[in-house]
This record gives sequence, structure tokens and C-alpha cells, in this order.
Amino acid sequence: MRIDHILPHDLLRHRAVRVLVIGAGGTGSAILLGLPYLDQAMRVWGHRHGLEVTLMDGDLVSETNCVRQPFSFSDVGQNKATVLINRINLFWATRWSAIPTHFHARSFERNQDRCPDLVIGCVDTRAARKAIADSFSCALGQVCYWLDLGNNAASGQYILGQPLNARNRRKAERLRAVSELYPEVIDTIAGEDPLPSCSAVEALDRQEPFINQTLAASALAMLAQLFRYGRLGHHGGFFNAKTGQMSALPVDPELWSKTRRRSRKSAVQSAVRRTVATDQAYVGTRGRLRA
Repeated sequence: MRIDHILPHDLLRHRAVRVLVIGAGGTGSAILLGLPYLDQAMRVWGHRHGLEVTLMDGDLVSETNCVRQPFSFSDVGQNKATVLINRINLFWATRWSAIPTHFHARSFERNQDRCPDLVIGCVDTRAARKAIADSFSCALGQVCYWLDLGNNAASGQYILGQPLNARNRRKAERLRAVSELYPEVIDTIAGEDPLPSCSAVEALDRQEPFINQTLAASALAMLAQLFRYGRLGHHGGFFNAKTGQMSALPVDPELWSKTRRRSRKSAVQSAVRRTVATDQAYVGTRGRLRA
């Protein structure tokens, strides 16, 4: 049964909404460059404090990044987060901040009084997603929302959830996070997908252009609906660049249950396949040793 998600009444009170963007690659940079427009819109809608944004990424700009990401050759060798935040602060007269290091589960243990309200994860590995998910039980225990964006060569998704932590208690209407609906995204045992190529041509072959921007724009439009009207009928979406189709993920507890059951079944099947492959490899190794 579909329901509406209601924005927590205390989120927009007396201060800016604190946003932590993790990852400054193709999707993270697209999200970041759209956030000033959301900040301006919120102020027009009466939320006078707007957004307070922090961007976190330890990577340096490479020449390949200049093909699909908003960097120029003069940025090569500099930290991605620092470059983008400096650019935004100069243009928009904001006072947003950059953290030029990689995120890990305990990154904010010494600064819990500045815990973000919204974490936007724009990472491309299972290990990085798992670190974000693990952080909600410790350093980021007061986070209200986790917006995860991810993609492969020709498709992608964005999912807004309320991680189960000190702030979000167990209740039927709590938005399920990406790691609950699709636990394979944090399954580090399954291995990682191929990392981005160092070749510009190969990088474009591996991923269709504009997927990052499409997902970012759709996710930002969803956040705008939430902050403007205080409610949502969907909390994510799936995009296929080859067909041009975008399908929404409704706020529907029954659908969440079905999705989790399918994911658990798929996880069991994957574990069996990995076990069989490991056993076969072991038998083959013993056979070679005996030979």
C-alpha cells in the first residue's frame, strides 16, 4: 500500500540543513553544482537558513576527469573537493567547506556535534557504501536521511532512505535505505565492479555520457519536493539511458518487503555460486599440484 512520507518537523527549524556529499566524481560533482539552486529555492520558500554543505573526497583531478567531470586541465593534480567548493563559494558567495580526504566509518567521531542531517553518497564501490552504512551506527548516528546514487554503463538509480540509527527508530513508515532494499550494494565479499579507466576513450565506452547529470537532476528535484511541500510519494528512481525510461520507487512498505525478500533470495544464490566456484578452483589447484 502506497503512503506519503512526511518530513520530520524539526529538520528545518532555526538553522541550515547540514548536507554531507561523499564523492566528487561524475555524480558527486553534478549533485554539488545543483545544490546552490536548491539552497536559493529554500530561502525563497521561507527556509531562510538554506543549506550548509560539506564535500568530502580524497581524490586528485586527473586528465581523464576533464572529459566527463567539471574540471579543466588547470585543475589537474589538485584535490577534487577543494576545487569544486572554492568554485562554488566564489560564484555564489557561500561558505561551504571541503574535506580533502576519503570517507571512512569513523570519519566524524571527533565532530559529532556537527553531524549532517542529510548524507548524499556518490561512491562507486561496495566498500565505500558499506563504510557509509556502518557510520550510521556510530559517528553519524544522528543523520536523518541517506541519499545514495549509483550507476553502471547505461543505467543508474537514486534512493533516499532513513538509516536505522539513534535518530530514526524502527517504524513501518521509515524510508528504507538502499542497503536494506538492495544489500548487495554493501556486500564486499562479492567483489567490486571495474574501476573507471585511465583512458578517456575507454571511460566513455564504459559509461554513457549524461547518466550522472540525469540521476543528479532527478534526485535534486525529489529533495526540492520534500523541502518545499514536506512530503513525498516516492523516494527514488531508476533510469535506463538506452530506453530513456525513468521509473519511480514509491513509498510503499509492502513493496519494500517484497524487494527485501527478492534481495535475500538473490544473495543466497550468489553465495552458493561463489562457494561452488571456490570449491572448483580448490579442486583444480590440487589436481595441478598432484600432476
